[in-house]
Amino acid sequence: MSIVTLLPFIVLIGAMFLMTRSAKKKQQAAAQMRDDMQPGTGVRTIGGMYATVKEIQHDTVLLEVAPGVHAVYAKNAIGAVLDDAEYNRIVHGDDDLGVEGTVVPDDASSLTSGQADDAADDAADAKIDLGKKAEEDVAPKEVEAKDAKADGESDAK
Repeated sequence: MSIVTLLPFIVLIGAMFLMTRSAKKKQQAAAQMRDDMQPGTGVRTIGGMYATVKEIQHDTVLLEVAPGVHAVYAKNAIGAVLDDAEYNRIVHGDDDLGVEGTVVPDDASSLTSGQADDAADDAADAKIDLGKKAEEDVAPKEVEAKDAKADGESDAK
């Protein structure tokens, strides 16, 4: 057998090795994150529920879902361990981000100048008729245009 026939197999085995290696690194990082959990830290489960860790067992975790409400979860069900600031921001709505400066408004009305507001008020006062015009208003203009053309003349130049 020549090297040319073995080359596709070597490439395939190399690709499989690289894929399993990256997956194994992700699994190790997730296991390390779960081992670093301490009672009192905030977590997010893989289902998207936020809770506080109360007790850690070998394979399970006791989570406080709401004040006085406890639930037992598998350690593998913990999707992320959150730091205190992020957990309080998400769960309790604390917006203490320490960001100073300009606050962007929710709508664009405050971004326009006063001149545009005056123009908008004037436009709102003027009423526009969006209805159809009567046929007698349209008909005389069409007749005048037809009379201006003599027989045999065309619009083409």
